[in-house]
Amino acid sequence: MPMVDVSPMFFAVAVPAVVFAGVSKGGFGSGAAFAGASILALIVEPGQALALMLPLLMLIDVASLRPYWRRWNGRDGLLLIAGGLPGVALGAWLFSAIEADTMRLLIGGLSIAFVIWQLRGRIGLAMRAQRDLPGWSGVLAGGIAGFTSFVSHAGGPPAAVYLLSRRPTKTEYQATTVLVFWVLNIAKAVPYAGLGLFSAETLKLDLMLAPFALFGTWAGVRLHHSIPERVFFALAYVLLTVTGVKLIWDGLT
Repeated sequence: MPMVDVSPMFFAVAVPAVVFAGVSKGGFGSGAAFAGASILALIVEPGQALALMLPLLMLIDVASLRPYWRRWNGRDGLLLIAGGLPGVALGAWLFSAIEADTMRLLIGGLSIAFVIWQLRGRIGLAMRAQRDLPGWSGVLAGGIAGFTSFVSHAGGPPAAVYLLSRRPTKTEYQATTVLVFWVLNIAKAVPYAGLGLFSAETLKLDLMLAPFALFGTWAGVRLHHSIPERVFFALAYVLLTVTGVKLIWDGLT
């Protein structure tokens, strides 16, 4: 992979991206955390963006565990993990066959799809689930989450589809996503290393960005208890839409 151009512009983009990921994972269920990789993919190769984000996401996971410890739904978490681990393996198997422009299209498309999925209920295109989804659907959602998490750190939306059907409390939902992606991100680290995505340069940059990840996590935990999710995600939707359109344009041209 080419060297990362470590310039003021890099940090002007990377720092907000990392803080945003910390706030999302620390307080709002991980759903929009993959925007961090989407934003980084605007200035570095997609594979480098994923490699830069994974250690930071793992740090955010660890920092998020204590505030939500044992407040998760263990059954739903285990179902998602049971499907997620094979999904990670599938993502690792297929990853080397995906070209950079294809990755841009994938991440951009997932960004737009996530916004549409979040907004569809608000404009009356989908009815609220009348019953909990069955257990096997949790394993299926976990499999999709594991795969999309591996190739683009975008496992939040498929996991959210299943969890939200279970009608959890806000904190139960948040804690369950923390548990699930803590496990899945650990599982992703070994194949990422095996694929050569990590380098001394990316790990050095991770150390420089780590304080911003921790700050974002702290802010996310505080915001989880103080502001409505709709305020945060209204901004997230705009950011993801603009980022997704830009990545799709770059991938096509």
